[in-house]
Amino acid sequence: MRINYNVSAMTANNSLKRSDNALAKSLQRLSSGIKINRAKDNAAGLAIAKRMNAQLEGLSVAGDNANDGVSVVETADGALGEIHDMLQRISELAVKGATGTMSDEDRKAIEEEVAQLKEGIEQIVEVTEFNGQKLLDGSFDLKGYTTNTQVKVDYYSDTVTAKNYTITALTVNLDADGNIVEDATTLANTIGLGSEFPPNCTVSKVDGNVVTIADKTGFEMRLTIQGAPNSSVTAATPLEINITGYGDMSVQIGANEGQTLDMRIPYVSLKNIGIADTDFTTQINCQDALGKMDEAVAYISSVRSRLGAYQNRLESTVDSLDVTYESMTAAYSRIMDTDMAREMTEYTNLQVLTQAGTSMLAQANERPSQVLQLLQ
Repeated sequence: MRINYNVSAMTANNSLKRSDNALAKSLQRLSSGIKINRAKDNAAGLAIAKRMNAQLEGLSVAGDNANDGVSVVETADGALGEIHDMLQRISELAVKGATGTMSDEDRKAIEEEVAQLKEGIEQIVEVTEFNGQKLLDGSFDLKGYTTNTQVKVDYYSDTVTAKNYTITALTVNLDADGNIVEDATTLANTIGLGSEFPPNCTVSKVDGNVVTIADKTGFEMRLTIQGAPNSSVTAATPLEINITGYGDMSVQIGANEGQTLDMRIPYVSLKNIGIADTDFTTQINCQDALGKMDEAVAYISSVRSRLGAYQNRLESTVDSLDVTYESMTAAYSRIMDTDMAREMTEYTNLQVLTQAGTSMLAQANERPSQVLQLLQ
């Protein structure tokens, strides 16, 4: 028996330390409910879990973004619904004014009502906003630019590829109201379209000072010609048109780069609708307006149809994000959360070991005192 070094006490003390440390870790897991409290608990698991948690937070925010996008669409569609109703009323007035039983005095009253309805449409376009951003004024329509300040890109369809287009020859004459004198057939024979345009593209329509270049495949590009009244606009050098493909509202609907939905909201102006120059003061003008009203209603319907498709996609995205978030949360929980039943069993076992270790350490500390019996 030795009294300088109590090896038995050291052994019991080391065992007690290990049990006590394990008991402290178990207490931390039980009190926090988290299985990995420090990197040393599970270094690889912590790295995976933190990366997964960042993805979860991104999915949560992406879901909020998608819901905001739905609100944007609902706001724009609500305003367009009111414009639809106004166009329907104007169409009814056109039908009323087109009949021979109406006098010119009656048509003046119709013209006054139509003027008020047009102002109402412009006001709706002006005041429709979401989070301080105007929705119907073309702010979120695709942009295009030209090298001639008198020629502006007014609109182009989704089938128009983003690149540079060239018009090799362009000459138009403007009347006293600034409208193009030539009709579509005349311009189609004189305009020179570069090879970048589809083979069958031509001038399909002239409306006021707007020239529409289109084909039967859905390609459509509208150019606005601006010049002084009773003047000519000529592109002395080849006119280059830069179709950017940018400008729409990009909604981040995912947690990763590039997971976006681009929402295009066209400019809903009287000119784009096609009723800026309509006149209801004569029977012939009212009859002419009937065709334009059909096109105006079709234009608004196409815009609303596009917005409806965006809303359906956004709502589907929200549902998908919810399912993904649920699944990833379950995976994250398996890595990070404490299994309380299992941990409580482990805690009880460690508690017994700690109590036993304490008792054995006390017994080991008593052993050197037995040497006194040999010294008596």
